[in-house]
Amino acid sequence: MKYLKIFSILFFVLILAATAAGIGLYKWVADDLPDYRTISDYNPPLVTKVLTRDGDVLGQFYREKRYLVSLDEIAPVAVKAFLASEDARFYEHEGVSMLGVARAAIQNFKAGEIVQGGSTITQQVIKSLLLTPERSYTRKLKEAILAYRLENHLTKDEILTIYMNQIFLGSRAYGVEAASREYFGKHAQELNLAEAALLAALPKAPSRLNPYRNPQGARHRQMYVLSRMLNLGWIDEEEYQEAVSEPLELQRMPDPSWQVGPYYLEEVRRRLIAMFGEDKVYEGGLVVQTPTSFKHLDAAQNALRRGLEDSAKRRGWRGPLDNIEPEMQQGFLMQQILDPEDLAKGQWTKVLVTDVQISGADVRLGDFQGRIDVSTMEWARTPDPSRAPEEVRAIRDATRILEPGDIVWASLQQKPQPQEKNGEEDTRTGIWELALEQKPEIQGAVYSMDPRTGDVLALAGGYNFHQSHFNRATQARRQPGSAFKPIVYSAALDNGYTSASIVLDAPFVYDDHQTLTSWRPSNFEGVFHGPTLIRDALVKSRNLVTIRVAQNLGVNELIDRSRSLGIQEEFPSDLTISLGSVPITLEDMCQAFSAFARDGSYVVPRLIISVSDSWGQLIYENNTQPVEAISHENAYIITNLLQEVVADGTGWRARVLGRPVAGKTGTTNQQKDAWYLGYSPYLLTGVYVGFDHPEPMGRFETGARAASPIWVDYRKQVEDDYPVQDFQRPPGIVTARIDAESGLLAPSGMDNTIFLPFKAGTEPTRKSARAATSREDSSGRSGSTEEDLLMQIY
Repeated sequence: MKYLKIFSILFFVLILAATAAGIGLYKWVADDLPDYRTISDYNPPLVTKVLTRDGDVLGQFYREKRYLVSLDEIAPVAVKAFLASEDARFYEHEGVSMLGVARAAIQNFKAGEIVQGGSTITQQVIKSLLLTPERSYTRKLKEAILAYRLENHLTKDEILTIYMNQIFLGSRAYGVEAASREYFGKHAQELNLAEAALLAALPKAPSRLNPYRNPQGARHRQMYVLSRMLNLGWIDEEEYQEAVSEPLELQRMPDPSWQVGPYYLEEVRRRLIAMFGEDKVYEGGLVVQTPTSFKHLDAAQNALRRGLEDSAKRRGWRGPLDNIEPEMQQGFLMQQILDPEDLAKGQWTKVLVTDVQISGADVRLGDFQGRIDVSTMEWARTPDPSRAPEEVRAIRDATRILEPGDIVWASLQQKPQPQEKNGEEDTRTGIWELALEQKPEIQGAVYSMDPRTGDVLALAGGYNFHQSHFNRATQARRQPGSAFKPIVYSAALDNGYTSASIVLDAPFVYDDHQTLTSWRPSNFEGVFHGPTLIRDALVKSRNLVTIRVAQNLGVNELIDRSRSLGIQEEFPSDLTISLGSVPITLEDMCQAFSAFARDGSYVVPRLIISVSDSWGQLIYENNTQPVEAISHENAYIITNLLQEVVADGTGWRARVLGRPVAGKTGTTNQQKDAWYLGYSPYLLTGVYVGFDHPEPMGRFETGARAASPIWVDYRKQVEDDYPVQDFQRPPGIVTARIDAESGLLAPSGMDNTIFLPFKAGTEPTRKSARAATSREDSSGRSGSTEEDLLMQIY
């Protein structure tokens, strides 16, 4: 009995000690625990989506590719697969599975270290969101305590929802929805049993079991998950066999990011970061609404690419990309192996020149034989900056520009007719018809907006976004040249000038007494026209008249007018600004021109209409408000004159639309920059072309030749989406028939007259005394112009 009492006392003391130690250990661990209640405000990093006006995804920004979904948005079979793989008793335990802990403890004892955790789904949520990934018994104890607390704070479904969205499943995919898109190109709600089992196989080792890199390992683990589901009775034998026999077919859901309209998407990204910060943009799950569409973006980018390629060809042949020795040619061809169905008509590919004759060149593209006819090489002249392309003899002999071993770009013109071989169609025996191509070094931009709302519908900031992210539409500041003149004449109309005012077109010399230099500007065509109507000065882009008007107004008046139209660049007190010498972005020029297209008020262009958070709450809305700038009458008169630029001046290419269009070309000294800004009431589009490091583009590479064809190309692709509209004349405008020589009212029967708009009360009151002695062009055209020269070329 004595020993029994002693044993009982010792046992009781040990129980008390163990209890005290347990309580102490619990308090020691619990005192350092994070607040588990923060998990109830689950706010993980989510993908930000940028949408077009049609609801298409333009692009996505993220650090972790995760899309938040509820359990109802996940296929039930996927939920079962993850439970079978990770925690079959999830709905039975209270956060910690003692069976799992015991099993893990045995494995760890055998290994002599911690190799298995035995964690429940609740514990995995705790570990992912609150604790570090270290392997230690202290952390496991913290994990268990927090798991028990979380089970009493959230429902099982809430915990499981967090887990299914939080878990990393490889290939930058977090959560079941992202993984479904990454591996099967579908949403989590559409997963079948085999697909669900594969995803549930990944949490154990998502990088090592990535099915793209390790299909056998992923398949082996998938079989384990299916076996678990069968053993648990969650699927029957027939479902099991069907899933086992299903082949593993992987495909990613297409991501349009940086594919369509990459410059537009990048500009949106930059502006979002400026507004919300980088973390919010890459982790906030924002939904960004833009006004653009794939149709406008594709039209703008394709038009710009074609225009720049044409411009590059006008400067002649720069030579092959490379010339390789015979022993290296097979290696090149092995890299060029093509599926004939992959190359579409007009698409470019690199080819190897194998033989050259006067009539053309034989080439290889992978396993295929091709032919580049000399007729596609006519443009490949020797460059001569002092001469226009038409003044240099076209290539008629292919041996002058190509030789065997050359690597060149070529575009597909015609595939060979398939030949039947062993019962199958074979294209390898035919000759592919190709055309010689050349990638441009010149750059450019297209910017298109709805002047009524400010909605930016298209933006292309360069030839190839993946080669250069620099956006020439919003970041490049270049001299607009004559495209600036409408701003000068807008100021003139408010300071005593009318469209019928007469200004002398004659030599002009400006002496700068500070720099002791003289400026002697001239007209494009190098001739003078004497007394000239303001109308003709703008339509024919007469530099000397513009300078005299600017001198009379004063430079400060021009600067004030520019400021009123939203242009905030630094302007020198220099008459050269009247000819567009101050570098301005294409975006700012389009904004300024929106005042002419509207009622005299301009709109700030908007690429972002609204931004919502991940819960759909609106956090930003861009309600564009027009800014009063000039009078409606002033805007209408400028627009009317710019319509004349299209009808009778350098903007003539836009006539092809057969619609009311106003526009203005711009060309700087030595043809270093070319512009065209043109608009209808519903769409205003600007185009810029030039080298990133300014240099002459070549003779006649003007706004009319280099920029306006791009404008026309883009507009022809989208114009049918809009009904025909004309510019509305405001009440304060009157129209008078004017003698094109004197600027006075034209009496009945007089030739060489034009109808011009005036602000009521500013129209001429005296009649011209000139006799009608000859029948000249009734439009008032006189003398050669840039357009005359270009029309002769074409």
